[in-house]
Amino acid sequence: MNLHQFRFVQEAVRRELNLTETAKALFTSQPGVSKAILELEAELGVDIFARHGKRLRRVTEPGRQVLKSIETIMREVGNLKRIGEEFSQQDAGTLSIATTHSQARYFLPEPIRQFRKKFSKVTISLHQGSPQQVARMVLEEVAEIGLATESLTGFDELVTLPCYEWHHAVVMPSGHPLTSLERISLEDLAIYPLVSYHPSFSGRTRVDQAFAARHLKPDIVLEAIDADVIKTYVKLGLGIGIVAEMAARDEPAGGELVWRPVGHLFGQNVTRIAFKRGAYLRNFVYAFAETTSERLTRALVARAMTGPADDYQL
Repeated sequence: MNLHQFRFVQEAVRRELNLTETAKALFTSQPGVSKAILELEAELGVDIFARHGKRLRRVTEPGRQVLKSIETIMREVGNLKRIGEEFSQQDAGTLSIATTHSQARYFLPEPIRQFRKKFSKVTISLHQGSPQQVARMVLEEVAEIGLATESLTGFDELVTLPCYEWHHAVVMPSGHPLTSLERISLEDLAIYPLVSYHPSFSGRTRVDQAFAARHLKPDIVLEAIDADVIKTYVKLGLGIGIVAEMAARDEPAGGELVWRPVGHLFGQNVTRIAFKRGAYLRNFVYAFAETTSERLTRALVARAMTGPADDYQL
């Protein structure tokens, strides 16, 4: 057995047992993938996959146990590579971060600036996606660090730590009737068309829960995955925007848009940082985590990575 066989099995599961897509992802041929998997099954003496003809249909019970071992082996191979890179390159290399648009646009610039001052030899690679995609990129080792508000706590294979808390704000055209109110209520918002995040992004869950708790049905006319798009459509008069407060603060005073904090309506959101459980973290990965929050000391991250799956709170 060899690492190529392990990689083929692992990727076949990631590609939902589609060997054509598996071969494309690994830059090889479909017959080569099929042959390698069959050879591994013959050597192990068990079927990893149940088949219908030449098609893979499902993972067998012994196959699930084999996959667990393959995940451990491939994770440790990745750890060996990172250990070698750390001690041979002396704080040089690439730091890959998976995150959402809002984090990349509004939160990460300052931590990245601070990090680059200390680690000028490290190249930073940002991968943007939905919170679910962020989690998958960390699990599949496309990225060493994930940063998002939604979804990260739903994966047992991830170690997640609270990074910072934030609140929502509403943005509206200058001169809108709501700008005259000292404290906006849910009932005030329910009167107007709303532009907000897609349900899987940036604390949208809390927005929906708040309206539902008051038995109000908001008129959400457009959903988007990032605040810049939301603000664009608010400027066009489509409705009132609900965005992260850090995105609202970016609007210049006296500009087209006015914003008001609404943390009292939707509560506190927590953005979390994630690492793959069992992964070896290089020195500069710890250092970057420390730039994102004063709470995230190297000692805390190391304890979380090696200890039980505690629920760390702010």
